[in-house]
Amino acid sequence: MNQPTKPLTPGETALIVGAGGKTGRRVAEQLSGKGVQVRAASRSGSTRFDWDDPSTWEPALRGADAAYVTYSPDLAVPEAPEAIREFARLAAAHDLGRVVLLSGRGEEEAQRCEEIFQGVRRDWTVVRSSWFNQNFDEGYFLPPLQQGTLALPAGDIAEPFIDVDDIADVAVAALTGAGHEGRIYEVTGPRLLTFADAVREIGAAAGRDLSFVQVPAEGYSREMEAQQVPEVIIGLTRYLFETVLDGRNAHVTDGVRRALGREPRDFADYAARAAATGIWAEQAARSAS
Repeated sequence: MNQPTKPLTPGETALIVGAGGKTGRRVAEQLSGKGVQVRAASRSGSTRFDWDDPSTWEPALRGADAAYVTYSPDLAVPEAPEAIREFARLAAAHDLGRVVLLSGRGEEEAQRCEEIFQGVRRDWTVVRSSWFNQNFDEGYFLPPLQQGTLALPAGDIAEPFIDVDDIADVAVAALTGAGHEGRIYEVTGPRLLTFADAVREIGAAAGRDLSFVQVPAEGYSREMEAQQVPEVIIGLTRYLFETVLDGRNAHVTDGVRRALGREPRDFADYAARAAATGIWAEQAARSAS
């Protein structure tokens, strides 16, 4: 067993892989606020990091004291295990201290990547997450919601959507605090909602009559193809809706409470905060404001 790594402290450098993403951006902001030097890495950032180009990994790692790691597009894709294995080896060779990996809940392929990751150093931390609340206002679900109808190949299976601010809080705690080494935090929101429930709560918060429509997976994939969505994203989307969203995750966990000593944020609170920005207003109203 490796000796426990020391917490990240002000003045030290944290590599954020995927710094432009939903969680990476928030982790970077929190660490900067604590006086940590943030090295924001992405395909187009000042520190270039591309999972498809291993030559970018070592320069990004050089001189870093800790790292928050997200894999794009998802740890469930076939290329992920080998990439994670090589990245973990490089991180260990550079004597990186605290490392936190974002993983996906209910994804057997992602759990294999977790095992590879922790097999290199058992004191590294995994945050295994459910679906993000912010997919509804920062991701693919936003444009159709702004138009009034979200159509997805999802039925009555419930999901404990989690706020990405909670994920960032857990990641930052694991990087800067004691007692998180070697732990897997499976994090969810405090209650279950179907996609129809979520859209209903968003509509109430936004003061709009929004609707959810369940559509066949095949038709949804064809629509994505028509919009020239990359094939890897289409395949991943089908995997998430047809395999992961089968009821295996239809229960809440205590990961946020174990990591932070508090309950996770509720979806209704998220919806109220996002709605207050006008993000889900009708197009005419947003254009006029």
